[in-house]
Amino acid sequence: MASKSPFVELEVDDRTVKVTNPDRVYFPQSGATKLDLVEYYRAVGPGIVNALFERPCMLHRFPKGLAGEKVHQKRLPPGAPGWVETVRLHFPRWNRTADELCVTELASVIWAVQMSTVEFHPWNSRRADPEKPDEWRIDLDPGPLSDYAQVRRVAGVVHEVLDELGVVGFPKTSGGSGLHVYVRIRPDHGHKEVRRAALAFAREVERRAPDDVTTTWWRKDRDPHHLFVDYNQNARDHTIAAAYSVRGLPDARVSAPVAWDEVDDCEPEDFTIFTMPERFARLGDLHATIDDDASTYDLAPLLQWADRDEAEGRETPEVPDDDG
Repeated sequence: MASKSPFVELEVDDRTVKVTNPDRVYFPQSGATKLDLVEYYRAVGPGIVNALFERPCMLHRFPKGLAGEKVHQKRLPPGAPGWVETVRLHFPRWNRTADELCVTELASVIWAVQMSTVEFHPWNSRRADPEKPDEWRIDLDPGPLSDYAQVRRVAGVVHEVLDELGVVGFPKTSGGSGLHVYVRIRPDHGHKEVRRAALAFAREVERRAPDDVTTTWWRKDRDPHHLFVDYNQNARDHTIAAAYSVRGLPDARVSAPVAWDEVDDCEPEDFTIFTMPERFARLGDLHATIDDDASTYDLAPLLQWADRDEAEGRETPEVPDDDG
């Protein structure tokens, strides 16, 4: 008879979560284990819950750690306790549904980590109405020959345009080589219109920084020295790593909220599961006020920019396999 897997039981608020194989190495470069990953998410608990709260969430799972296969999972893994909540989504193109994780408490995050989740990728809408985003995402995606200095320059332009619009943006490192800025918006528009507004904003950034920025749709047509302002991350069912999500990289890097005045000095590799707990204990959640400061922003000015661009012949490309 095979021996049972080792496990520990953890109290997470008023839940008990069983974590099996806690000593399994997930990040070979540092030797960080599954339990280290769990303890990281516990340390930043309020931040990760705030980032995921009531959003459909795709999971990036590594059942054998980073050395093994990566699994992109929409549907909730089987065996979830009854208190783990979900939201049912419909995908018209395939006429299928998926019950995705919908985090409402930290224990759900820890259970997902128990199920080998490393990365959490939420939608930009919430389960009350998944078709009406309440989050506009600005994704600064460096080209193959870009550097982080370029990301910083473009972030400065983004901040400038947001200020002129009277918008509060919340930056975070992507956990890779880029930077994200989140803005709370009124959930008045569908995904296509939010993406259209995001493209109009991206084109304004491109006008102001033409030597650094591209909005060219096809990757093969982009100058590799340019940074792509990826407005497509606002399309339906397109997701990016949440604030505080760990990334599946050897150094256990984290997508970390930062203040605007930190952007010029920080490096993406500064933020890992080893450095973030102390930072979070010291600074708290830098995105804690995101629902307070910008929740009533109206996309109307950006949609007017989109109308102007389209009148000048700059159409909005369709998203391949877009569901709405």
